[in-house]
Amino acid sequence: MTPLRLVFDTNVVLSALLFHAGNLSWLRPAWQSDNVQPLVSHPTVAELLRVLTYPKFQLSVSDTRNLLDEYLPYCETIKIPDPAPSVPICRDPKDRPFLELTIATQADALITGDADILTLAKTDAVSIWSPSELKKYLTPSLIQS
Repeated sequence: MTPLRLVFDTNVVLSALLFHAGNLSWLRPAWQSDNVQPLVSHPTVAELLRVLTYPKFQLSVSDTRNLLDEYLPYCETIKIPDPAPSVPICRDPKDRPFLELTIATQADALITGDADILTLAKTDAVSIWSPSELKKYLTPSLIQS
């Protein structure tokens, strides 16, 4: 099976990394398998690093490094072209790099739980799935692994 080329928004990655028994914990083995190829860019990684420093997470530098080691080695880093591709209008400018990465790479989908981004799924410009939609798609593959 060819791995799905996916862009994960920051909140999805955080939920998978921080909450080992949480609803999205199944994502870690998915991106560590041959079923999923996460795609990142410098701006999306910068956003992940920024959010990991939020005081509410109380993460040490070592904790942050360990969490990143569970994700980044499995990712393919993509340089966004200049000029960046045109993206649908989104309310939060911090969502733009994820949309640009998805469109620039022709990724299979952007995986998000963000309601603002999910509303863009109705457009034809970019494929956007919720984590539960991805799980339904991957379940047969995960069972065979």
